[in-house]
Amino acid sequence: MSIIVNKDTKVIVQGLTGKTGTFHTEQALAYYGTQMVAGVHPKKGGTNWTGNVDGKEVQVPIFATVKEAMEATGANASVVYVPPAGAGAAIIEAIDAGVPFISCITEGIPVADMVKVKARLDKSDSRLLGPNCPGVMTPEECKIGIMPGSIFKKGSVGIVSRSGTLTYEAVFQTTQEGLGQTTAVGIGGDPVKGTEFIDVLDLFLDDDATESIIMIGEIGGSAEEEASEWLKEQAAKGRKKPMVGFIAGRTAPPGRTMGHAGAVISGGKGGAEDKIAAMEDAGIRVSPSPASLGKTLVDLLNGK
Repeated sequence: MSIIVNKDTKVIVQGLTGKTGTFHTEQALAYYGTQMVAGVHPKKGGTNWTGNVDGKEVQVPIFATVKEAMEATGANASVVYVPPAGAGAAIIEAIDAGVPFISCITEGIPVADMVKVKARLDKSDSRLLGPNCPGVMTPEECKIGIMPGSIFKKGSVGIVSRSGTLTYEAVFQTTQEGLGQTTAVGIGGDPVKGTEFIDVLDLFLDDDATESIIMIGEIGGSAEEEASEWLKEQAAKGRKKPMVGFIAGRTAPPGRTMGHAGAVISGGKGGAEDKIAAMEDAGIRVSPSPASLGKTLVDLLNGK
């Protein structure tokens, strides 16, 4: 089992013909044979994208619109590599076409554009991951986004993170410890985004193959506190799994944006210590450093 994506996921690539889209599409095809069934470009419909996978030439058809691509291929997911100025419109096009799952990797989308996206998203049946995220990956089945497939191993840990690089750290360490992953989900660090911690945690709690969870948060906002409170409510209903957490940005000075647009402490809220306290109150074992995520989880599972 997995969450969000699996071997049956058929993916449209918005921005396939660009450098980033080309590179990561080739990676997805090379690592797991992810079904990248179509590309979208308003001026290149009717042509083919040509890539190189393991020394062999591969081609993917390009359509002028997402709707045409869906109708022709039966796609049920889209990944957006469109540059910031056009990424908001690209997400809205995917929502309007009825794509069930959309992952936007693009960083630097104007907040005003994302407010419009969010309004459209809330009236739809689509799920949006991101923007400014590394995507989602189920080992040996499907890779959507920019996560390095070589560090993954099929296993039992569900990983959800606001930080891209710390997602990879958690993946690498759980692989090294022999635990492996069910699915890794990078929700992104922007203040206005689609999928939040609670959405992913809900899926992990329902997934029988996910036996434990790692949740990585950052300073700024209140998503971690809200997720911790929600987890306490679920635990009271008997829905609970062993969890390890980490909060990035513990040493960041107040009032400063650190890397991610959402990682800013303001008005006395969003600080690392508050988030850590909320996690611990929800029964999450907080790792002392990102380098100890795997060991902390192993110790927890072994009753230490």
